Amino acid sequence: MHGWLSRPGSLTAHLRRHCAAFNVVRLRQGPGRPHLDECEPLHLSRPQTVLVREVLLRCGDRPLVFAHSVTLRDSLAGPWRALAGLGNRPLGEALFLNPRIIREPLCYRRIDARHPLYRAAAAAIPEAPRWLWARRARYLLDGAPLLVSEVFLPELV
Repeated sequence: MHGWLSRPGSLTAHLRRHCAAFNVVRLRQGPGRPHLDECEPLHLSRPQTVLVREVLLRCGDRPLVFAHSVTLRDSLAGPWRALAGLGNRPLGEALFLNPRIIREPLCYRRIDARHPLYRAAAAAIPEAPRWLWARRARYLLDGAPLLVSEVFLPELV
């Protein structure tokens, strides 16, 4: 799993190279509350309404990765305005096409049913293991943060 967790560059591009039937299914996009551990990276002193986008990255109908992205709502009128029109297109491609976007170092951890990301990812698969590996990175565009978390599902391994 270390290779997937620490892979540089676009996870989307790597999945496309290994799966001719790669596709993205948008599960949710709209206003929501950040998880408590997302407030600090977004420079929020308390949870407030943000834009939340959740998708499954799949190979055919097999879900490989559950992705959860969060940004400040006012960023949608500014640097991250392209997010609003992504639909079922992958965010990963957009992030790595723009040379002005900076990705900060990746953070990794195992998550279990106590974490809301685990619960959201587990709802998208038939049988969830006791824990899943996840990684998170903060992206900056003109100083505005976008937090992207990716939860690696059992089908990926």
